[in-house]
Amino acid sequence: MDELSDIQKQAALELLKASLSDETVNKVNEIMAHEDILKALENRKPEDHFRDPGKYYLTIFGIPSNHTIWGWRFDGHHVCLNFSAKEKKIVAGTPGFLGANPAIVQQGPEKGKEILKEEKEMGFALLHALSNEELKKAMIDKIAPGEIITRNNRKAMIEHPAGIRYDEMKNSEQEIFLKLINLYVHRFTKLFADDMLKQIQKAGLENLRFAWAGYTEPGIGKPHYYRIQGPTILIEYDNTQNNANHVHTVVRDLEHDFGGDALLEHYKLRHQNNIRTAKN
Repeated sequence: MDELSDIQKQAALELLKASLSDETVNKVNEIMAHEDILKALENRKPEDHFRDPGKYYLTIFGIPSNHTIWGWRFDGHHVCLNFSAKEKKIVAGTPGFLGANPAIVQQGPEKGKEILKEEKEMGFALLHALSNEELKKAMIDKIAPGEIITRNNRKAMIEHPAGIRYDEMKNSEQEIFLKLINLYVHRFTKLFADDMLKQIQKAGLENLRFAWAGYTEPGIGKPHYYRIQGPTILIEYDNTQNNANHVHTVVRDLEHDFGGDALLEHYKLRHQNNIRTAKN
């Protein structure tokens, strides 16, 4: 980003705005600005650009047009967004990764700032709403994993879903659960988010699970992790690093990750056409 002119930076911002909700665009900008805070915390010299708000990268795949399949990625230390488009419509928008280090700023003029506060508070709200018996189903480990489990794997799959199912929750708990899912899904534009939600509903809300590992109370020094998993979606939240003051979150669409079906169908069709041409 720091290699772009002001006009080019504005164009990149417009691309973000065309793909994400306004709130998420703000979070992305705040996460990028967080690099300056981390640079100060790590006592790096002014000429050291290892932590730098301008060290985020924009990549275009294919040729953008109204009649092509193309994609783009915005990627840096704590942001990784991947989009594929076909005929002027976003057909895939994941993996969608957002993180923050520090999760809560402990000193300086930005003291108390917490970019991914909603994701933390709503996760704990659901956990604390569960009864003791429900909590036993939701807890998958007393120790939180040191990182989001799916990492940056091409295929985001946790083979054995665990945790408490949506249909094992009370109505009030289900309401919180759905609000938590909406928080993540509505990181994207409303139209795309609505498509994702329809996909989740079609696969059956009863197949959604909520799983928790680690501490059950918030606080620095208390590592914790949760995930939401269903037939079409996987959401992970992890706060374990840097004495549990370093958050990673990710949304994975299990059917359309990294372009998914649209690109696959395109390449299959093109490959078949090439075979027919060669035979003729």
